[in-house]
Amino acid sequence: MSETTQDAVLRAQAAAIDKRFGEAEGICNDILARTPDEASALALKGMLVSRGPAHAEALALVQRAVELRPDVGPWQSNLALLHRQDCRMEEALRCAEAAVRLQPDNPDGLVTLSLVLTDLGNDAEAMAFLLRAVGVAPEHANAHLALAQNLLATGEFAAGWREYEWRNKTEAGLLTMPAATSAAWNGMNLPNGKLLVVGDQGYGDTIQFARYLPAIAKRCEAVILACSPELAPILRDIEGVESVCTEWAQVPPHAAYTRLSSAPYLFYGLGHDHHVVVPYLTAPRERIVHWKRHLAGREEWERFRVGLAWAGRPTHPNDRRRSLPLSMFAPLGQIPGVTFVLLHPKVSDAEMALAQELFPELSAPLLGDFGDTAGLLENLDLVITVDTAVAHLAGGLGVDTFILLSQAPDWRWMREHNDSHWYPTVRLFRQPKPGDWAPVIAEVERELRTLVHSV
Repeated sequence: MSETTQDAVLRAQAAAIDKRFGEAEGICNDILARTPDEASALALKGMLVSRGPAHAEALALVQRAVELRPDVGPWQSNLALLHRQDCRMEEALRCAEAAVRLQPDNPDGLVTLSLVLTDLGNDAEAMAFLLRAVGVAPEHANAHLALAQNLLATGEFAAGWREYEWRNKTEAGLLTMPAATSAAWNGMNLPNGKLLVVGDQGYGDTIQFARYLPAIAKRCEAVILACSPELAPILRDIEGVESVCTEWAQVPPHAAYTRLSSAPYLFYGLGHDHHVVVPYLTAPRERIVHWKRHLAGREEWERFRVGLAWAGRPTHPNDRRRSLPLSMFAPLGQIPGVTFVLLHPKVSDAEMALAQELFPELSAPLLGDFGDTAGLLENLDLVITVDTAVAHLAGGLGVDTFILLSQAPDWRWMREHNDSHWYPTVRLFRQPKPGDWAPVIAEVERELRTLVHSV
């Protein structure tokens, strides 16, 4: 007996739920080869494709599914998220509102609508939908996390850090560290016990929260830090860190453990906040000297030295909104007296050719780990970067930094201010509306010209 289309769709959906994404997409392809307008297969394949770089294909697939079946709330919500990535906010709002009309108590749809409203500057209405999402689904980790991010972005830290702990129960959070057999640390003093602190999130998050390590160390015998190898050179010398492990098998016996990203919550509970002396990071001395010697005597290094990072990790879920094409920085290349230094460890041949065209004086040093980057940053006059790990590294080192931000950026950059709550040497340049980078570049150009002329 031959398989029906509906049976094939159910099989594809089951494969996707089990994270057999290639198999699920293959089943969808078979269905669509026979029935090109099978809406369920279009919608599912669109969301599977959206996991990779083929954004336009994903958008077209989900849009076609919604055209065929406009009455399916989750498809409308998914389409809203895809439009949001393109900063097509009118379309995103229309789809997100449609999803909530169709399923008023679906927490995923409520969270999506809150994200779109936040992008449009309607924080109060966004918060109302998040509270509704938590109300109808009290254990919905993504709703709690979105609530946390809104609270933190508006400076409500005590409530925000409590809600932020829900990130550990999201699908992504559950995968950030292996199962631990030691006790989870609750902030108590451990004068006779070592504490394992795990850098459990991305590079930027780990660098940002590393500010808490000296305070953590004061509450235990010693800190054992587990982090990625790339970060070890800049974290191992922080006060209170006894040793650094870059593989789980290296972790020695310890009394308790904590995720580094839980430090803000724990320290607010102890009556402390995040304020520490900046810089709290130091570049390895030998790396600073290496770059100083490498660059000494070169004529372009007698100019004003500006490090440039125009894009973050392509697989980051928000990368389409936070990164810029290198070509948009062309006006900065017209400023005399500046040498631009590329801060990306890897640059494609096409990007290198464009950079050489845009910037008359250019350096593209070969960078390794974050110790290399930190040593180079200490030899620069200014860093200009999008919201990526370089921004946190420069801020933690106390290097003067311009950060270019999308409208409604990540919670840590908060709202409206042009200074940073976390890094006193950082200045923030914000989009006036989603997707509009031109005014940001124009403002950065004006400020850079002023800096160069004042030297």
